[in-house]
Amino acid sequence: MYKIGLKLWSINTDYYYDEAIRLYNEGVFDFIELYVVPDTFDTIKKWEKLNIPFTIHAPHFNHGVNLADYTKFEYNKNIFNQMFKIADKLNVEYIIFHPGVLGDINETIKQLNKIKDDRMIVENKPPYQVPSMRLCRGSSIEEIKKIVNETNLKICLDIGHAICSANYFKEDPYYYLQKFQDLNPVYYHFVDNFIDNTKDKHLNLGHGNYDIHYILNNILNKSNPLLLETNKNSKIDLNDFEEDIKFIKYIKE
Repeated sequence: MYKIGLKLWSINTDYYYDEAIRLYNEGVFDFIELYVVPDTFDTIKKWEKLNIPFTIHAPHFNHGVNLADYTKFEYNKNIFNQMFKIADKLNVEYIIFHPGVLGDINETIKQLNKIKDDRMIVENKPPYQVPSMRLCRGSSIEEIKKIVNETNLKICLDIGHAICSANYFKEDPYYYLQKFQDLNPVYYHFVDNFIDNTKDKHLNLGHGNYDIHYILNNILNKSNPLLLETNKNSKIDLNDFEEDIKFIKYIKE
C-alpha cells in the first residue's frame, strides 16, 4: 500500500514543524518531502533531529536553478552539491528535481550527466510554469523518456502535471497518465485539479474533479511513495493535509 508523504520546506522550522511531529507520531503520514531552499544548510540540523524518513526536492527555477540553460551550469552544480550533502545528512533515498524551463532538453541531459547522483529522480512538468508562462522542459513523455534513456535516472510521476500536459497535447488524460506509468516511475506527486485544465493547480483532494479512485486503483503502483502536494491554507496547522489523508482513506474503500 502507498506510503503517504507530507510536503514541507527546509525553512518551515517555526510553523508546521511541531504539527508534523504530532501527525507522524499518530501514524497519519509516513515520510516528509523537504523542498530545500538554497543556502539553508543550517536548518537541516533541526530536521535531522526528527526520527522521520525524508526525501528532498532540489530547488528549481524559482530559486535560480535551470538545467536547460548552459549559462547556469556552475550555479546548478553548486546547488546540487549542496543537495547531495543534505541527502547524506538526512539519509534520503530520492532527490527530486525539475528538468528546467525554456532552453534545450539536450542541455539538461548534458548537465545531468556531469553532476548526477543515483538518488536523483526527474519530475515531469506541466506545459508551462504559472504565473510566468515559461515553457517547461520535461512536460512531454518524449522528453522524459529521452532524459531517462540518456542518463539512466528514474522518474517521479507528478499526476497533476501529466494531466495538464495531456490537455496541452490533446491526449486523453487518463491514457496519458498510463503512458507515463509505463515508464516505471518510482515515486508520485498527487494533487486534485480540473480534468480539462492545462494550468497546474494544487487543489486539495475533492476540490477538483479528478477521478481519484480510478487513478489510485487502476493506474498507479501501490508500492511506490505517494507525496501529497496539495494546498496548505494555514500557517499554524496542517488540518488541510489531515483532511486530504482522510479523503484518500475514504476513496480507497
